[in-house]
Amino acid sequence: MDALVTGDFGREYLAETKERLQLVCTRKGKKQDVAVGDEVEITLTGPAHARIERVYARRNVLFRADQWKEKTLAANIDQAVIIIAPRPSFSETFLNMCLVACEAARIPAIIMLNKKDLPEFEAAKKQVAHLERLDYPLLPMSAKFDIEPLRHYLDGKTTLLVGQSGMGKSRTVNNLVMRDVAKEGEISEALDSGKHTTTFTRLYRLDETTSIIDTPGLQSFGLFHLSDNEVGDAMREFRPYLGKCKFNDCAHLNEPHCAVIAAAEKLNKIEPSRLAFYQVLIDELRDLREAHPEWKR
Repeated sequence: MDALVTGDFGREYLAETKERLQLVCTRKGKKQDVAVGDEVEITLTGPAHARIERVYARRNVLFRADQWKEKTLAANIDQAVIIIAPRPSFSETFLNMCLVACEAARIPAIIMLNKKDLPEFEAAKKQVAHLERLDYPLLPMSAKFDIEPLRHYLDGKTTLLVGQSGMGKSRTVNNLVMRDVAKEGEISEALDSGKHTTTFTRLYRLDETTSIIDTPGLQSFGLFHLSDNEVGDAMREFRPYLGKCKFNDCAHLNEPHCAVIAAAEKLNKIEPSRLAFYQVLIDELRDLREAHPEWKR
């Protein structure tokens, strides 16, 4: 029978049939190619247990990769909500990497700026204002006090929630689902980071047409699977200038007569911090590929 994967526990999965029957599943053979959101074919192996025989074609997939391995976060999603907050301070690099991954996968992204009750909120909002000018929706929120503004963005969609530890993602999930499904973590003021509280990925239905997918809190978001050109194309504000550089193989690092660099330095069309992020990322990816030529997607 067919089912929807709703939980990823590493070696085991949770799948739901059309009749809402919940089954604990294993993957046929030694394959690790299943993700939450996948439509799969299963065979019953016992009471409440099944085996995943095959994974149907995906309409999209979001994953991250470093030089060692690739991790699929979710498949067949309509959008991603990237949760950031002023305390503990969020990483702008992490945010940009999430946006690049979403753009590369053609998945719409929303930036949820949480904890608007904190005094540092306005400074954090100014820090990401340039992303709102790129038409990324910016949603000011206080999940602790009022979750309702987020519901409007979720209606009728399957939404992946992603964020660094300590941003308030667990509270957001709990308040959306209306029960304590994700243990809320403590924030370590001394380390300026949150403790990891979610160790697996899980899909929760909010109603018949609306679902959210909760992921473990992340501290990094590897893009080792993307080529230089794919990264450049995933920078939304670069696109009007791609193909207009003097050299066809321009990487927009320090080449003369680069249209992208000119757009940042002379035309003020590209935020300098975004160009700097891109250039550092490309240098790091090239170094990793040179050090690990055996890695293949």
